[in-house]
Amino acid sequence: MPLQVLTDELWFPPLEEASKDGLLAIGGDLRTDRLLLAYRSGIFPWFNDDEPPLWWSPDPRFVLFSDELYISKSMNQLLKRNAFTVTTNKAFKEVIRNCSLQKRKGQDGTWITDEIETAYTELHELGYAVSIEAWKGDELAGGLYGIRMGNCFFGESMFAKQSNASKYAFISYVQQLQQEAVVLVDCQVYTEHLESLGARMISRNEFINIVKENTQPRQ
Repeated sequence: MPLQVLTDELWFPPLEEASKDGLLAIGGDLRTDRLLLAYRSGIFPWFNDDEPPLWWSPDPRFVLFSDELYISKSMNQLLKRNAFTVTTNKAFKEVIRNCSLQKRKGQDGTWITDEIETAYTELHELGYAVSIEAWKGDELAGGLYGIRMGNCFFGESMFAKQSNASKYAFISYVQQLQQEAVVLVDCQVYTEHLESLGARMISRNEFINIVKENTQPRQ
């Protein structure tokens, strides 16, 4: 089936039309209502600076159920020592910029373009995009950002300037989400880093059913 090309019209193809690697559509824009529709529909943008927006919905989907969070002995010791100070939404622009600069194995550049930074900063100002920061004194040591909708959190990217800082921030935030009855953290695609914290693959159908049950548009 040929790849669907999006226009200004606000819609996405059925998820079943995604390619084997999860690519669903190309084009469109990153305006707020399209991004929110994408997340509610089990879709996320991921593309390079020299490409139009690419929209993905892989099957299976890599997720962490908040009650399945695994904390290793070494990380538990860091948490007990309060090795970092964790905050939420204190430095969103710094976090997304540092995520864009993070060197990643197998990637030459970054998918967090200026366009992405602008779009997610707008989502942050509307209360959807969230940043979690790990501080060592006054220095930003690591962190992550993502989209919080209802009882789901859609993780986007992480960075660390100091060893274990991003993992510390992630664990601390998932523990907070547990207290807030958030059931699912979307990790999108497999990473060994998140698998070590308890993330696993589920089918796209199971994923989208959970998302639909746990995200509702704001009134």
